[in-house]
Amino acid sequence: MSQQKSDYVDDTEIDAALDDHPDDETLETAVENLEANGFEVVVVDTADEALDAVTDQIPAGASVMNGHSTTLEEIGFDDYLSGDDHDWESLPDQVWSIDDDAEREAARRDAQTADYFLGSVNAIAATGELVAADMSGSRIGAYPFAAGNVVIVSGTNKIVDSLDDAFDRLERVAYPLENERAQEAYGVGSAIAKQLVFRKEMSEGRTTLVLVREQLGY
Repeated sequence: MSQQKSDYVDDTEIDAALDDHPDDETLETAVENLEANGFEVVVVDTADEALDAVTDQIPAGASVMNGHSTTLEEIGFDDYLSGDDHDWESLPDQVWSIDDDAEREAARRDAQTADYFLGSVNAIAATGELVAADMSGSRIGAYPFAAGNVVIVSGTNKIVDSLDDAFDRLERVAYPLENERAQEAYGVGSAIAKQLVFRKEMSEGRTTLVLVREQLGY
């Protein structure tokens, strides 16, 4: 059963000032700097529009993998990927159908090289950098190199002024919420064990960032 941010945000102490939407000028600056750093950027108003923007990125026949993302769940992508309304090769269906633990782990590693890897980040600096962290690295491992193409979906509430603010957001918003989610979902806490600062995309057209003017994810 998927969880939404609203399921546990009331039980978690976060720095709400780092989880607010930027003004139009800051958003425009962020988009300009992200594009200057090699990221393709699409800005939409709603979760439904975000799902359309994401699915428009992926051609028929592509292999598709996603890392865990509350944002992807909130826009309906996880349900879409597991359904029949696309012509993609759904790697999560293959991975999670494997009973043997070692074989499943190997398949998860192989899936990092999918034609398209979908996920989110924990903070976006208006100066043009993306910041994300995992406990296992199963999500952010695909972002720098392994996947053929990367599509990152984020609410604009993750945009902050600077890279330092992005690190603060990771510690004071994303981690407390993920820790609470992990406790409820798995009975154990999370950790900022592996961290990525995605400063530039050097391969033109490889990484697309879909920004949604809604309060999504963490």
